[in-house]
Amino acid sequence: MSVVQRQIITSTFLAFIVLVVTSITYLGKFPVYNWSLLWEIQMMDIPIIISLPLLSIIIGMVFGIASGYFWRKQLQEIDNGLMQLENGQPLEESNGVKTREIIQLSNRMTKVQKHITQQTILSQKLANEKAEEQEKRIQEIVSQERNRLARELHDSVSQQLFAASMLMSAYNETQSSKDPSSQKQLRMVEGMIQQSQLEMRALLLHLRPVALKGKSLQEGMKELLVELTQKVPMEIQWKLEDMCLDKGIEDHLFRILQESVSNTLRHSKASSLEILLIQRDSLVIMRIVDDGVGFSVEEAKTGSYGLQNMEERALEIGGALKIISVPDKGTRLEVKVPIVESVGEKID
Repeated sequence: MSVVQRQIITSTFLAFIVLVVTSITYLGKFPVYNWSLLWEIQMMDIPIIISLPLLSIIIGMVFGIASGYFWRKQLQEIDNGLMQLENGQPLEESNGVKTREIIQLSNRMTKVQKHITQQTILSQKLANEKAEEQEKRIQEIVSQERNRLARELHDSVSQQLFAASMLMSAYNETQSSKDPSSQKQLRMVEGMIQQSQLEMRALLLHLRPVALKGKSLQEGMKELLVELTQKVPMEIQWKLEDMCLDKGIEDHLFRILQESVSNTLRHSKASSLEILLIQRDSLVIMRIVDDGVGFSVEEAKTGSYGLQNMEERALEIGGALKIISVPDKGTRLEVKVPIVESVGEKID
């Protein structure tokens, strides 16, 4: 049974009871000696004994309908508020007439919504912190494992390649007068060993990349390049201008340099490498040029994770990566990053 139906029945019943009680009380004080008069007295051409009960029933029904619709509207607002709470939506304020009880319920629902919102924010914060902590632990585990592999490769395979290269070089020097065809093959073996050393150094650079660790970008780049000149049979030149950059920009540019140098060692077969870091107006430019065999840029982009990684790093700091490569004439990689001054810096 709906609220309206219940209110109609209740109000009609109460109106009829009031009529009966009122009639009995009146007749008790003013007795009627001739009951036939009740049929003779008329109201709207209807005997009063019938018209009064009908009138009370009509009044009760009208009052029941009005009160029923009123309470149904009040309960509907509460139901809508609970549905909004269930769906996580903000409570909408109603401008209609409200009873004190409904206002109290609305206030309690508002408090419940604030509590739910606070709990949701706290839960999301804890979930984010948990995800970040988990990702951090995974990165630490990956970093430790990569360092372990790098140490093992350096202490075993890298050292063995170096020893094999030295032995092969010494053997070729002492056997220079032997069969030319055999000597050519031995030189090829020596070249293969040296190329394997380059690829091993590039792999170690991937596995155990040198971090800036508090140093500036220029200091980190210089340290890396000096180390490469000592270990790689390649002419390396650089020009690094002093500049002050944000930590995020420095880190991304340094990682791009590492990735590019690693690709050069592994694939380019270059004899020289030039690195340039300058600032012109509001642009930081890092350029890496080698004289290697070159490659097809479009084909390499579709299958090279390294190139995609460098391009994504450049985009993350608002820069642009451009690669030009010509077969047998080398490769040129250039990163341009705009330096945007903050509002506070402009005001100063």
